[in-house]
Amino acid sequence: MKFREGWSSHLPVLVKVMENSTGDVLELGMGLFSTPLLHWMCNDQGRRLVSYENDEKYFDLDLTYRSRLHEVKLVRGWDDADIENQHWGVVFVDHAPARRRKIELKRIADKADIIICHDTDDSTNRFYRWHWVFPKFKYQYRYEKASPNTTVLSNTVDVARLFGQNDPVNPN
Repeated sequence: MKFREGWSSHLPVLVKVMENSTGDVLELGMGLFSTPLLHWMCNDQGRRLVSYENDEKYFDLDLTYRSRLHEVKLVRGWDDADIENQHWGVVFVDHAPARRRKIELKRIADKADIIICHDTDDSTNRFYRWHWVFPKFKYQYRYEKASPNTTVLSNTVDVARLFGQNDPVNPN
């Protein structure tokens, strides 16, 4: 497997949000960077983490992180992921296939305080179709200091303020 720098461009956002939030954490799509980071941050903060993956190679790779506070689950299809039956403090959306991200985003829009979406550059919209679902969120902030960009969404938390910004969508 050949690593690309952009695979970890979401890390500054994950750290900032995790340091400024509470509640259970949901990870949709496990990986080489997000899973270890979320595992250790949740462990340190005493927070429950549930990670879902549909690719066996990533599931097998990250299965070693399963612990009392960290549930690691393999799903055959994303409709099988039990994500709508509780409220989440933070949700990280970074799963495949690309077309599924907007579907899971709709599923958890009102079930999470803060949602983090990776790969949100304008050039990737043709794959992810973010423009169909982002307008449903009251607060939005796009982290553009690294590519691919990462967008933070919420209907209850002014997420731009976490990053020292005014919300460009809702400036007042």
